[in-house]
Amino acid sequence: MSTIHPFKAIRPTPPLAAEISCPPYDVISTAEARSLAEGIPHSYLHVIRPEIDFDPAIDPHADEVYDQGLAAIERLLAEGHLVEDDEPTMFAYRLVWRGRRQLGLVCTVDAAEYRDGRIRRHEKTRPDKEDDRTRHLLVSSVHAEGVFLAFRDEVEAADEIRMALVEATSDRPLVHFVRDDVTHTLWKVRDPERFVRLFAGVPELYIADGHHRSAAGERAATERAAANPDHDGGEEYNRILAAIFPEGELEILPYHRLVRDLGELDPASVLARLAEVGTVTPLEAGVVPEPGHGEVAVFLEGGWHLLAFPTDSIPNDDPIACLDVALLQDRVLGPILGIGDPRTDPRIDFVGGVRGTGELERRVASGDAAIAFAMHATTMAELLRVADAGEIMPPKSTWFEPKLRSGLFAHRFETARETATS
Repeated sequence: MSTIHPFKAIRPTPPLAAEISCPPYDVISTAEARSLAEGIPHSYLHVIRPEIDFDPAIDPHADEVYDQGLAAIERLLAEGHLVEDDEPTMFAYRLVWRGRRQLGLVCTVDAAEYRDGRIRRHEKTRPDKEDDRTRHLLVSSVHAEGVFLAFRDEVEAADEIRMALVEATSDRPLVHFVRDDVTHTLWKVRDPERFVRLFAGVPELYIADGHHRSAAGERAATERAAANPDHDGGEEYNRILAAIFPEGELEILPYHRLVRDLGELDPASVLARLAEVGTVTPLEAGVVPEPGHGEVAVFLEGGWHLLAFPTDSIPNDDPIACLDVALLQDRVLGPILGIGDPRTDPRIDFVGGVRGTGELERRVASGDAAIAFAMHATTMAELLRVADAGEIMPPKSTWFEPKLRSGLFAHRFETARETATS
């Protein structure tokens, strides 16, 4: 079963929700955050990217940066730009992008279920990013951003959960606006206990996006529990802020690859080596590549080629090795171009599918990269299969779009008095 809870939300005043809210911390750089927040003192970026309020030379992990993040959310509350609910509740959250809708539930989940594997993961976290998010939590005692979770469509309660979410949208929304071509709408749920009962019939949840936030939430819960001699498991610090969506409403876009140079090879040699591992077919000029499973589109010297791996060579019984990103790494990036660990090799870069293959062409044409690989998107079925197997996907395997917008809801897991005395 999955245990979910209502919570006392920190949220923007509705007229300012569009201006206050912002992209998630991990999809924009500090420079981009500084530019987006320029002239907008009530931007939520001051909370999740507090280094923008300092000289660019400052260490983003300095103590005063984390203190500034807490000061920013308290300032926004004091100024009335954010409000904190008196009663715990849940929210229905709908995102519409390019004609496709996803409707989910905002609530809190138990950190213990992440710890014991009932909230399943598919990514390996980086210690530095995990440490950073954990420090933000421990300093502020606020989950400033939610984790993006999913549940399987075939669970017994799935249809009733979807119906309950649709019913929740019949009321007047709290928030409704468009930003970056995504329509965001938020409703307060009238009967949170109905969702508590329904999710008790969901065996497990899956992290779609937010592995570092999940890990940080669990670490903060563990630290708070260890410091509390009266810990009983019911405290708010035992919970992680989340938005949960049905599997079938989510879309994964491809995560493309760029390699900065060809090593000791020239373009003709690379094409010859590619022909040794699959069938290479030149594409006509102007054709937008759309590789399928077992295929990769290769942009080299101003033209696209389709590389198709032999169907009978794909190990479909292995949830990791059959992924297109794994096929590319194991058969091309490693043995031909010398890319060892894609997590750390400085010669490789990644481009989210939302930017399109035109961005790959531009980067190669500019000389920023020598070769580009347009990928087939990982599917939700593949993600769930990997998570159920307890395996870890190769880095940069999934790009979810649309993404949760930060600043629409936050969860304070200790009161100001408890924080001051802890």
